[in-house]
Amino acid sequence: MISSTSSSDSAARAPQVLTAGPAAARPRAMRTDQVSTESVARLRAELASQPEIRPEVVERAKALAADPSYPSAAIIRRVGETILGSPDLSEDES
Repeated sequence: MISSTSSSDSAARAPQVLTAGPAAARPRAMRTDQVSTESVARLRAELASQPEIRPEVVERAKALAADPSYPSAAIIRRVGETILGSPDLSEDES
């Protein structure tokens, strides 16, 4: 430890504590929820700049709806397996 060269009273200072182990975790201060209206305004502006109807998406949907082989059997099988493998949430309602 380095000695102080000042003439201040050493009894007024808090003693230094040396630890050999890792520093103890400090309790974290509670953070309150914050909402930035700036980001909301930016999101609203971006949404307003998008067209309500996207003709290319509508045409793609029409083409897929008219295709008798869409969705493929493999896709239907995977969706079915996913549904069967998911938990039955109605069993939790007691």
